[in-house]
Amino acid sequence: MATRRRFLGIAVGLGMLPLGFAAVAGSRGSRTFEFSLTEAQWRQRLTPAQYRILREAGTERPYSSPLNDEHRHGSFACAGCGLPLYSSETKFESHTGWPSFWQPLPDAVEVEADHTLGMLRTEVHCRRCGGHLGHVFNDGPRPTGLRYCMNGLALTFTPAPA
Repeated sequence: MATRRRFLGIAVGLGMLPLGFAAVAGSRGSRTFEFSLTEAQWRQRLTPAQYRILREAGTERPYSSPLNDEHRHGSFACAGCGLPLYSSETKFESHTGWPSFWQPLPDAVEVEADHTLGMLRTEVHCRRCGGHLGHVFNDGPRPTGLRYCMNGLALTFTPAPA
């Protein structure tokens, strides 16, 4: 059975959808965040690909992130401001091409409606800096039934101490 997730993954993988589309983040445009930088400072802090994802709501190619294969115990943080976002305990193999989690850490992320690509999705962004992380879908595993589908370039991984 074809799903929207599978279709989007295939379409992006085949280059049928633009990867650098800039989805203007609704209410975040004028909002002040706890961690704020000028656009010039963001460009200096992030790689061009990270800037496109975190600041312009871009999407990386599926299966391009080394974090897909990260299975050590530890935490995943925002690549923009360093806020811890997800525990490795909630990471799962979604087979979508992006690191996926069934639950964020408390008070780590915020969500808002995203009407890009002609459909309604729920965008996930860092609560501290407003950086675009990815989207959340209701086709994940128990116990939440959610799939936080994140761009690997929007995240950093820190292994737990041995």
